[in-house]
Amino acid sequence: MRRLLLLLLGLLLLQQGRCFEFVIDGEWEEERSDLRDHRERHKRAILTSEEQEDFEAVRGDDITVKSYKVESRITSRFSHTTVRSSVVNSGSKSQSIGFNVQIPKRAFITNFTMNVNGIIFVGSVKEKTVARNLYAQARARGKAAGIVRANSQDMETFKTEVHVPPGSNIEFELHYQEMMHRKLGSYEHSLYLQPGRLVPQFQVDVYIFEPKGIATVQAVNSLGDQFEGLIKVTSSKDKAHIVFKPNLQQQRKCDNCTDSAIDGALMVKYDVTRESNAGELQVSDGHFVHFFAPSNLSPLPKNIVFVIDVSGSMWGVKMKQTVAAMQAILEDLTIDDHFNIIDFNHNVRCWREDLVPGSSIQVADAKKYIEDIKPNGGTNINEALMRAVQTLVKASNQGLIDARSVSMIILVSDGDPTVGEIKLSTIQKNLKRAMKEEFSLFSLGIGFDVDYDFLERIAMENRGMAQRIYANHDAAEQIRAFYSQVSSPLLRRITIQFPDDTVSDVTRSSFDKYFGGSELVVAGKVLPSESNTLTSFTTAFAARLDLTLETEGDFAELDTELAKQQHSFTGFARQMWAYITVKQLIADRSLAPTAAKKRKITQKIMALAVEHQFVTPLTALLVESEDGSERLLADSPRDPKQGCCSGSGLGGDGSPPKGPSLLTYSPPPWVQMTTIAPPKEAVKGTVELSLPPTRVILVDNDPHFIVHLPRGNMDVCFNIDSAPGHILNLVSDSGTGLVVNGQLVGSKQPVKSKLSTYFGAISVYYQPDGVGVTVGTDSIAFTDGRNNHSFSWGATAGITQDGVRISIVKNSHVSVFINNDVEVMVLLHRVWKKNPVNVDFLGVYIPNDNRYSPLVHGLIGQFSREPEVSVYDVHEGVDPLKKEATMEVKGNKLLVTRGWQKDYRRDERRGSSVYCWFIHNSGKGFIDGHYTDYIVPNLNSSLQTR
Repeated sequence: MRRLLLLLLGLLLLQQGRCFEFVIDGEWEEERSDLRDHRERHKRAILTSEEQEDFEAVRGDDITVKSYKVESRITSRFSHTTVRSSVVNSGSKSQSIGFNVQIPKRAFITNFTMNVNGIIFVGSVKEKTVARNLYAQARARGKAAGIVRANSQDMETFKTEVHVPPGSNIEFELHYQEMMHRKLGSYEHSLYLQPGRLVPQFQVDVYIFEPKGIATVQAVNSLGDQFEGLIKVTSSKDKAHIVFKPNLQQQRKCDNCTDSAIDGALMVKYDVTRESNAGELQVSDGHFVHFFAPSNLSPLPKNIVFVIDVSGSMWGVKMKQTVAAMQAILEDLTIDDHFNIIDFNHNVRCWREDLVPGSSIQVADAKKYIEDIKPNGGTNINEALMRAVQTLVKASNQGLIDARSVSMIILVSDGDPTVGEIKLSTIQKNLKRAMKEEFSLFSLGIGFDVDYDFLERIAMENRGMAQRIYANHDAAEQIRAFYSQVSSPLLRRITIQFPDDTVSDVTRSSFDKYFGGSELVVAGKVLPSESNTLTSFTTAFAARLDLTLETEGDFAELDTELAKQQHSFTGFARQMWAYITVKQLIADRSLAPTAAKKRKITQKIMALAVEHQFVTPLTALLVESEDGSERLLADSPRDPKQGCCSGSGLGGDGSPPKGPSLLTYSPPPWVQMTTIAPPKEAVKGTVELSLPPTRVILVDNDPHFIVHLPRGNMDVCFNIDSAPGHILNLVSDSGTGLVVNGQLVGSKQPVKSKLSTYFGAISVYYQPDGVGVTVGTDSIAFTDGRNNHSFSWGATAGITQDGVRISIVKNSHVSVFINNDVEVMVLLHRVWKKNPVNVDFLGVYIPNDNRYSPLVHGLIGQFSREPEVSVYDVHEGVDPLKKEATMEVKGNKLLVTRGWQKDYRRDERRGSSVYCWFIHNSGKGFIDGHYTDYIVPNLNSSLQTR
């Protein structure tokens, strides 16, 4: 009876003395006053260093933490994390017990529940006003929970308390979701672990499932050397499991210590297998997600104006760290890049009047200039930014900027404007008016005296992004790390499109630029269709290249696979679409030009957040007992301030979403429709990929040459019995500068003492433009002498540069077109990987009507001038199925055999038979000279006349 009274007393205290409220800056959004003192703009709630040191996951004076468990399920780059803890009030008095969790700033809390002595409190996300009205019915005094900004780059702290009588059992459970953002070639998932005491049942599990495969996975241990070896990582082709489960003794700081040594972050870094540069299109639960992260492309040239705050507030560590970062950044510039430096206090200085190349001499001079800066005076941001824009505009107008280069301004500042134009809204308008559409602004705010909201707004509005730099000993590394993410632009003007009537509610799908090591993500809803697949088309500009990439996603395949997985997050696609949409809407809301527009966006955010249970700045988590008699309220911060809302990662430009990118289907130029259809029907019709004309000269299989002679209306065949590694010249035209060569590879082992050879690589080199295309069985490489690009066989793609066009048909063939005069098609043959003898190889198909110069030669090129051929004395051969005859050609009489070879253009598996007269001894007498005359040293070597 006494225990029951204590329980009732505890619950009464719980109801009357505690409430749950997320508050930041100590104010609600609608209570915010626009008349605040300028110096109060940046008021914030952060953990001091002392508070940080005292942080505990579970807080109380005399408590027993029975268990603390963290589980993350990551499916297709989307994570759902659950943190659970079971606690007992072991003391003799009633007390407040706290439950604290540090979560990533990009994450959305989706639920929080408590079980207090059998009374269960369940959370649900509601519009903030609705939640408060319900809560007001049971509201008591005080605030026992909130999100406060932690003194950390990437985390914020969820804190809650509950007042309970002695002997009480409390179970806490927090859920949050987050999309993994790819940076510098990997995804990072961080779990902050600081239990503050020994825990009998302590366990962390991270389950990863990536349908296309996991390329790399590792656990980064910042918990201390004593836990080395206790973090176990197991992985297979598409799954990984990371587990950390120290026992009580392993948790101790020392053998006899009662304190826990667990204090730090467990970070999991991984990347996925990418079959092609076209991206990965996943369809699940009526939604799609398109991941786009191409690699093996040459970087675009950069035009950078560094704008550095050198006002008095930058004196000391801030300036020292900025100088150190700039030294490393300047070293990264190449001769193809152009740059300038503008430093400002109350005045604005330009290191150079114009952009200069990133040569070693200019870089050395710039580094010396940076070293000599002495901070002092006020802050004239407006004039400094205007001068930076003018520098880029001048270079653009003078034609000094490559049309395919990336122009950017990188602003580094630690404070608000104090000189010149100081009104932030005016500076924002001035910048927007002056910036050209192709320019981007990236803002780095050092410390907390700067208005980070302002820096983020001007960056997002001008196709960039912002990041807060924490003014401590590693600020230089933070600045360098940020620059590394934007230092390698690979693509411009990327658009991911879908055929009309196939998708809806598409997130932002047009991006100004893509940076190497990042990822662009587009999501949406899939409309009902008779088709079993969804197709996307991606267009982009690379260095001197125009790209068109195609990829497909199966409607049912992924859902079937997810159903088999024990630890996958089956609702990932639906939640990821909502996550990206809400993030982009929040960014759009911050840039809304009118109050009416802002209200409209607000309604969309609230509706989506409630539907998908996200705690956002506009929604609240109402936690109530099952009978609704007791209610607790949890709100999110009033405004995100950490640059997390563009929804595009570093691949995008941070500008607001432009809405669904739908199109009336316009197939790539190499696709020919078999029937004329209205636009909306065309995508559902049958398409036939263009192949070389019927009459070709081809080399396929081992390697068999089939030469079609149009005037003689016959086909002549011969083999070349050369050695693996030899490179054979097929076409060498010194008049046009065209060279086509093929390199031989051998089978895995001989059959009947004979080692078969095949073409393993085909090179098409066009000397006037310096353009080379090398087709291998694994990839297709493209170079123009300055830039190198690589594409896989895993996606249909089109590449155009000047007069050269390349068409890749997924896992089938590549066609190279040069000035519409020459076409070379390379056909891919795949064999079973475990085949004990055969290897993957290539076939070459070259039309008879290619237009060469009179100087063309080579094993194939020589037959552009058809020789006179006569065949007579046809008679039975040794093999009754193969006739024999005499052929006169080029003054030679040859014994030939009637047989057939295979043309694989129409049927890549079985081929179609081509009847021909076969010439023995590697074509001797039919080709000019001996076949060894056609062996060249390199894939781009032309044939030397002898």
